Amino acid sequence: MLRILLDLGLLGLLTSTAFTLLAIAGLRRFLREPAAAVELSFTPPVSLFKPLHGAEPNLEAHLETFFLQDYPRFEILFCARSAGDPGLSVARRVAARHPQIAARFLTTGEDTYSNAKVSSLERMHAAARHNIFVISDSDVRVSPGYLREVIAPLADDAVGAVTCLYRGVADGTLWSKLEAAGMSVEMTSGVLAANLLEGMRFALGPTMAVRRRCVERMGGFGVLGPYCSDDFLLGARVAEQGEVVVLSRHVIDHIILNIGFLDSLQHQTRWMKSTRFSRPLGHLGTGLTFSVPFGILACAGAAGLHHPVAGLSLLAYGIAQRMLLAALLGSGAVHERQPLRTVLLYPIRDLLGFCCWAASYLGSTILWRGNRYRLTRGGLMHPLSVQSGEPESRVPA
Repeated sequence: MLRILLDLGLLGLLTSTAFTLLAIAGLRRFLREPAAAVELSFTPPVSLFKPLHGAEPNLEAHLETFFLQDYPRFEILFCARSAGDPGLSVARRVAARHPQIAARFLTTGEDTYSNAKVSSLERMHAAARHNIFVISDSDVRVSPGYLREVIAPLADDAVGAVTCLYRGVADGTLWSKLEAAGMSVEMTSGVLAANLLEGMRFALGPTMAVRRRCVERMGGFGVLGPYCSDDFLLGARVAEQGEVVVLSRHVIDHIILNIGFLDSLQHQTRWMKSTRFSRPLGHLGTGLTFSVPFGILACAGAAGLHHPVAGLSLLAYGIAQRMLLAALLGSGAVHERQPLRTVLLYPIRDLLGFCCWAASYLGSTILWRGNRYRLTRGGLMHPLSVQSGEPESRVPA
């Protein structure tokens, strides 16, 4: 039994090392992509889509960053289920301070699709005046150069969509900081590795810029309605059309709303379950990309076989590997504002991430926006029931 533990640990350390090298190679390619492809003078009119659901913490400050863009012509469309949604009230208050920015406020009524966000996207698509859409989640914060940098790759007509890396931004709780480290490092490493191996064939929800023609060729946003991973599928549908999906060099702030342990764990496990059903083989392989859990197994096996120094060395190697990955991606890819904290916390996050990955196989139901769903093959969502106890202010759009 101890020998099996040691062998499993060694195997996991080997595969996680291979993944780390792959992510570093992906980072190198990302940083070497020619800056000449970025044409900041390319500023076509843009329709910015902001789906809303409730008044999240600091929503007003986050929305204001979108009104402060250094960009000549854009409109912002806000959409929620009802006119009385607290998020829409916040958006109206911010818009009143910036009358020079065209802003409109839309509602969907009862959701048409299992994925309520898609109902909002379809409504905003119908109302949009421009031919480039920028879809951005409500729990993100951006800099004044955001639109210029995200839109720039679309100067090439072969580019159909653009998406962005993001760094996690946490408040004072340990759990939010751990989740932020996962966003900054774990998510980024997977994206860079995928981009290296097959190019971008998906998009990331916090920011997706897409041409109207791509949306209409795929049959409108409604085709994404039955699925949980609308962002992944949007990028995939654009790539299937032969259009290029670009990973922008611009990085945005993704705000962590889940400050408690259980909220954070539930949120991360929901992400993992979504990936499990959307990309089952890739998700299964993700289990071999973690390092610290296998370091612990190797340490336990070696110590039990009377080689404690070797065991501790293997565990130290697993931890050091994660710290190196966090340091390189934190500084080179997402420009972490507190890099030392991320480096120190990421080994713990690696262990927690493995636990969330394992938990993703313990059921097929998720809780999202107050609704309970059952996921099936391909990431299809089947509504089960409405949960009245989840606070609106804690559910990201």
